[in-house]
Amino acid sequence: MKGLKKKKGITLIALVITIVIMLLLAAVAIQMAIGNNRTYNKINRGKKRTSESRII
Repeated sequence: MKGLKKKKGITLIALVITIVIMLLLAAVAIQMAIGNNRTYNKINRGKKRTSESRII
Protein backbone atom coordinates (compact mmCIF):
# COMPACT_ATOMS: atom_id res chain seq x y z
CA MET A 1 0.00 0.00 0.00
CA LYS A 2 2.96 2.32 -0.44
CA GLY A 3 1.73 3.63 -3.78
CA LEU A 4 -1.58 4.97 -2.46
CA LYS A 5 -1.44 8.65 -1.56
CA LYS A 6 -4.22 10.87 -0.36
CA LYS A 7 -4.92 13.39 -3.11
CA LYS A 8 -5.98 16.92 -2.30
CA GLY A 9 -8.11 19.09 -4.51
CA ILE A 10 -11.50 19.47 -6.10
CA THR A 11 -12.98 16.59 -8.01
CA LEU A 12 -14.37 17.13 -11.47
CA ILE A 13 -17.87 16.18 -10.31
CA ALA A 14 -17.81 18.79 -7.52
CA LEU A 15 -16.64 21.41 -9.99
CA VAL A 16 -19.38 20.58 -12.52
CA ILE A 17 -22.08 20.62 -9.84
CA THR A 18 -20.88 24.01 -8.59
CA ILE A 19 -20.92 25.47 -12.10
CA VAL A 20 -24.42 24.12 -12.79
CA ILE A 21 -25.77 25.62 -9.55
CA MET A 22 -24.18 28.98 -10.34
CA LEU A 23 -25.67 28.96 -13.85
CA LEU A 24 -29.13 28.21 -12.45
CA LEU A 25 -28.87 31.06 -9.96
CA ALA A 26 -27.69 33.41 -12.69
CA ALA A 27 -30.59 32.42 -14.93
CA VAL A 28 -33.11 33.11 -12.17
CA ALA A 29 -31.51 36.47 -11.38
CA ILE A 30 -31.50 37.52 -15.04
CA GLN A 31 -35.11 36.47 -15.49
CA MET A 32 -36.16 38.48 -12.46
CA ALA A 33 -34.17 41.51 -13.61
CA ILE A 34 -35.40 41.71 -17.21
CA GLY A 35 -38.35 39.36 -17.32
CA ASN A 36 -42.04 40.00 -16.83
CA ASN A 37 -42.01 40.54 -13.11
CA ARG A 38 -45.65 40.98 -12.16
CA THR A 39 -45.00 42.69 -8.84
CA TYR A 40 -42.69 45.23 -10.45
CA ASN A 41 -45.25 45.95 -13.18
CA LYS A 42 -48.05 46.41 -10.62
CA ILE A 43 -45.95 48.89 -8.65
CA ASN A 44 -45.18 50.89 -11.77
CA ARG A 45 -48.85 50.96 -12.82
CA GLY A 46 -49.82 52.16 -9.36
CA LYS A 47 -47.21 54.92 -9.44
CA LYS A 48 -48.37 55.99 -12.90
CA ARG A 49 -52.02 56.16 -11.80
CA THR A 50 -51.08 58.17 -8.73
CA SER A 51 -49.11 60.70 -10.74
CA GLU A 52 -51.90 60.96 -13.34
CA SER A 53 -54.52 61.61 -10.66
CA ARG A 54 -52.37 64.38 -9.17
CA ILE A 55 -52.10 66.08 -12.56
CA ILE A 56 -55.87 66.09 -13.04
